[in-house]
Amino acid sequence: MNPLVATYRLQLGPELTFRRARTLAPYLRDLGVSHLYLSPILQARRGSTHGYDVVDPRRVSEDLGGETDLRDLADAGLELLVDIVPNHMALSDENPFWSDPVLRAKFFDLDPQGGHRRFFDVDGLAGVRVEDPEVFEVTHGKIVQLVRDGVVAGVRVDHVDGLADPGGYLQRLRDAGVGHVWVEKIVEPGEPMPAWPVEGTTGYEFAVDADALFVDPDGRAALDAAVGARRPFREVGVEAKVEQVRTTFQPEVGRLRRLADVPDLEGALASLPVYRTYVDPDTRAMSGRDRVAVGNLPRAFADALVDFDATPPEFVVRFQQTTGAVMAKGIEDTALYRDVRLLALNEVGGDPDRFGIPVADFHAANEGRATSWPRALLTGTTHDTKRSADVRARIAVLSSMGEQWLRIVEWWTDLCARRTRGAAAPDHDEQLFVLQTLVGSWPLSRERLDGYLVKALREAKRHTTWIDPNEEWEQEVCDVVADAMADPSFSEVFLSFVIDVIHRADRTSLGGLVLRCTAPGVPDVYQGDELWNHLLVDPDNRRPVDWELRQLLLDHQQRGARIDRFTAKLFTTRMLLALRAEFAAFADHDYVPLDAPHDVCAFARGSGADPDVVVVVPVRPSRELELPAAVVGDRDRVDVLEPLAAVYGARRPGVLVGADVAARLPRCLTGNA
Repeated sequence: MNPLVATYRLQLGPELTFRRARTLAPYLRDLGVSHLYLSPILQARRGSTHGYDVVDPRRVSEDLGGETDLRDLADAGLELLVDIVPNHMALSDENPFWSDPVLRAKFFDLDPQGGHRRFFDVDGLAGVRVEDPEVFEVTHGKIVQLVRDGVVAGVRVDHVDGLADPGGYLQRLRDAGVGHVWVEKIVEPGEPMPAWPVEGTTGYEFAVDADALFVDPDGRAALDAAVGARRPFREVGVEAKVEQVRTTFQPEVGRLRRLADVPDLEGALASLPVYRTYVDPDTRAMSGRDRVAVGNLPRAFADALVDFDATPPEFVVRFQQTTGAVMAKGIEDTALYRDVRLLALNEVGGDPDRFGIPVADFHAANEGRATSWPRALLTGTTHDTKRSADVRARIAVLSSMGEQWLRIVEWWTDLCARRTRGAAAPDHDEQLFVLQTLVGSWPLSRERLDGYLVKALREAKRHTTWIDPNEEWEQEVCDVVADAMADPSFSEVFLSFVIDVIHRADRTSLGGLVLRCTAPGVPDVYQGDELWNHLLVDPDNRRPVDWELRQLLLDHQQRGARIDRFTAKLFTTRMLLALRAEFAAFADHDYVPLDAPHDVCAFARGSGADPDVVVVVPVRPSRELELPAAVVGDRDRVDVLEPLAAVYGARRPGVLVGADVAARLPRCLTGNA
């Protein structure tokens, strides 16, 4: 594999085929990307817009252009990382493994009482018995061949926690010759990553740490006051998981009960504080991390889990496969839509109760990653995030605007109340949710907003659900919000407030981008995210990207165009990726925290007393750039982000390198060509 400078995620589909992706390669090379990171490439169900509903893993998707076009893409100068989906396939007559009853019994995880193991609550996606060596061989033969042929450099494993034996599967993948593997593994704050044979995770834990770093803990009281009576998120989460266990996951609960009559099964499924454990079903051996997690289960159930007489091995396997699904549907797709204090913290793998983290904690996480997972991906936005990094940055700065936020909330709730009709919709929590959504993603059309609000209301499952939609409530919420936005005071009050937020949030977004590009790990850029990108949850985050605009702006920068607010993020991305390509310091394990004020994150990359790179990121929008004393020495240093000063003055991040290194960078990157 070539040096990992940065990955760039592309969501393939009818409008973005292998051939179309190949036309983007020159632009992405100029941007500084080293690896294309592709959504699933194998044959999916006809008309699939995402590729996760695979029907034949033995073939490259004909809908995306087939294997010939994939191989052409691999020759375009960027190595390929691809998303694979070992956990499940689509139930469809198009799927030869499902349509044939004999193959179905061999390849799929079927329930002898009828039914099948599902992907979360999706009946149309059935669990695959990838733990069977023959099933593994057939379903992974094409990917292994593409890796051996040099077409694919590495893979991202989707939903690894759904597998019967994640560690065993990953070892089998490595033994087959797939040496570079990243896993979609959600680790909770403070939870250690299992010691698997992989490069690391896809980076959610970094994203939520970086988000929390920019949250001002001094704003907690004001934001609490805006909500009113807020319950701890842990309590909200357990309640939501209990609801899911007692409704959505009753088929899984029933299957477990047929295997073993254990006490408080539903309570155990809802109370595990992490996505899953990895207890060996045959020996009941468990790691220290698992022992801590199991300690949160009801005592009688925890005892039964390790008692060979009380629970057979199959029960242990299936219980562990199910907890991740309960966590995803209970926390990600329910509780994160119910807690409304500060939506910037309501992200996959996040904890809304964790209202900010000290810089020292962020350093500690980086030091651990530098030692154990130096090639882990560092993400800000993905196809699965609830909000893009730029949306979260805007919402995060509300923690530094407490009194202003309280005044805006009072104005907004009064505005909504004067337009509420008979249904009393939206209620106070929904009003706060909508207001933060508007702040984070403005400007957005009514079509985008209404579509998003209907999804968010159904996910919260308070007044309407996917199974039993209350369309009257949904329409009332959308109409009241639209009427409020049409009020003359909206342009006067809201727009002046959001402009203030944007000025502050730009600095937060750029600070997060600098951290992603310089902390231990490999930065991952979501499609289109090199410009300001205010996206909501899917399908909003899968809208078409204006590639022509991005190519035009990059071309202008290459010709020496001055940096302005619109191109500041593009400049920062391009500069830091060029710097990463220049320095081996980003590939080694050296990460040195530097003494700095409490609201500044400063560190060095590189070894010795004279490190190659010094990074300084103010974590409050009002903090000016101030260089730590440790970087003042004999070496003549240059801040490669100095052109941002023309837009943001001293309130911006800085990245300092030796003048000799800066001289080797393309002159147009300085904005002064």
